[in-house]
Amino acid sequence: MWKEIPEKVSQEQITFDVRELEPILSGPSLKLPPYEPEMAKLKDGSYLYIRPLEKDEVPKLLPFIKKLLDVDHDFYDIVGVRVYGELLGWYRNRLKDPYFMIGTINGKLAGFANARVMNNGIHISLHSMAFVRGLRVGAIMYYAKAKYAFEKLGAKEWWQHMKVITDLRDGFRYGTTIIPWPDVQHELGGAKVYYVTKEYWDLSIKDYLKQLVKTELEPASAEVAEANKELIIPDSPVV
Repeated sequence: MWKEIPEKVSQEQITFDVRELEPILSGPSLKLPPYEPEMAKLKDGSYLYIRPLEKDEVPKLLPFIKKLLDVDHDFYDIVGVRVYGELLGWYRNRLKDPYFMIGTINGKLAGFANARVMNNGIHISLHSMAFVRGLRVGAIMYYAKAKYAFEKLGAKEWWQHMKVITDLRDGFRYGTTIIPWPDVQHELGGAKVYYVTKEYWDLSIKDYLKQLVKTELEPASAEVAEANKELIIPDSPVV
């Protein structure tokens, strides 16, 4: 935009260092407390190790996620695009207050989950993914990020949207409530917002893993942490 000024000025050109502009473009961080690694015993006897994804691991993960763009069932292509963008947005400091978790089994990538803080009361669930079948990894990853939001970060509301039948299944099991639509829309495509409050989490959903997945999250042991020390990314996702 160009507009003539209504007064004489002593400087008609002002130069900025781009490092001065970056704080305006990226915004301040809330400096979230870290997610402490946890583990869950799976029905085959192995352990899912859940930990924060490190920012410097993003370039290693991006080629793997990119392969989902060619999968044309169960919305994997659009989920892949969005997750790729969210990872890149975090890596480039263009996503507000996100948190990313990965789940591994003996080091091999098995699950992914992410969300972000909208404000001090509302957290936005973005995506949860499983890269192994039959072990309920996706449900465990989803639970882990919701637990972190409510119990560590102090969320008052958890907003999610539903895109496939498994989301509906788990959403109904969670007892989510719909916010009036289209007055309030989820940032992922303007979808309906299904939400859970902290009060309802405490009353019911805390027991979800024990009741329906027959496992629970606990602090990761030194042995499980050591077995997952090296991140192994498969050649291709199992979808």
